[in-house]
Amino acid sequence: MDQAKIDRINEFARRVKAGKALTPEEQAERAALRREYIDSVKASLLGQLDNTYLVEPDGTKHKLSRKPS
Repeated sequence: MDQAKIDRINEFARRVKAGKALTPEEQAERAALRREYIDSVKASLLGQLDNTYLVEPDGTKHKLSRKPS
């Protein structure tokens, strides 16, 4: 997600916090941007966890495995 989209999310947040109502088009845009942001954060976190290893006291490494959902 690029910085321009994050700035747009923050702009919407400031407007709502100031008590100004958003139009239905702006609400839809805000919802889409929020979903894209959440998806990018999740993907980043999963990428980090896929490259995470547990190191045992004896020095052996074990890759983290995902729990079945």
